[in-house]
Amino acid sequence: MGPTGRSSQDSEWIYGLNPVVEAIRAGRNIQSLFISSGRHDSPGILEIKKEAEQRNISIVRADAQFFNSTFPKGHQGIAAKVLPKTYSDLEELLRIPITKGEMPLFIILDCIEDPRNFGAILRVADAAGVHGVIIQSYRSAPLGPGVSKSSAGAIEYVPVTTVANIKHAVKEMKERGITVVGADAGADNVAWDIDLKVPLAIVIGSEGKGLRKTVKEHCDILVRIPMHGKINSLNVSVATGIVLFEILRQRMKNS
Repeated sequence: MGPTGRSSQDSEWIYGLNPVVEAIRAGRNIQSLFISSGRHDSPGILEIKKEAEQRNISIVRADAQFFNSTFPKGHQGIAAKVLPKTYSDLEELLRIPITKGEMPLFIILDCIEDPRNFGAILRVADAAGVHGVIIQSYRSAPLGPGVSKSSAGAIEYVPVTTVANIKHAVKEMKERGITVVGADAGADNVAWDIDLKVPLAIVIGSEGKGLRKTVKEHCDILVRIPMHGKINSLNVSVATGIVLFEILRQRMKNS
């Protein structure tokens, strides 16, 4: 069972051009591909149909009413029925940078409940080369259609593991020599004033509330992003991106 308690064999929908394309290319278990009648002959759709046929994925023609009544805005006239994404084991996740011969870089999400924010974080994580994301099995958005859409297909490439308590994951990472850095608006340290050229796990707090006190206490160091405007906050995925690309900047400068 996943964090929602559903069976791993229950099918679900993904929708939108990029999520469906990347699911096909990544070899996701796709049961059926649904394409709007009005889009069957458009260039992008023709390419998708070709890839689907090569993988023996059945294609269903559906009308606009089906799409508009089944999916939110932004479906782009394409959807797929798929088996849900599976979660990686924490041990499996920790082996990824070792296998790749790279310096570890992980994200730990402290109760991110909005699927759009979770999806956007996965998109940033993929762009930054993050090795994996850890979420808590409760009070966290699961890997579902909303996350898939917001990630623009990045959900297919960024491994995610779910744990009963992220503090246990933090402890496990520390034992592996990974420095745990919490992003916190009230921190004394500015993100680009500390050395980020070490094995890292970045802990990101929930929308509006930030890191829980008990989670902060388990971090090795807390960092903030300096603000100069009237609104002293950033969307959680934007803040994640700023910290991740500061890490990349430092590491590339040092290479």
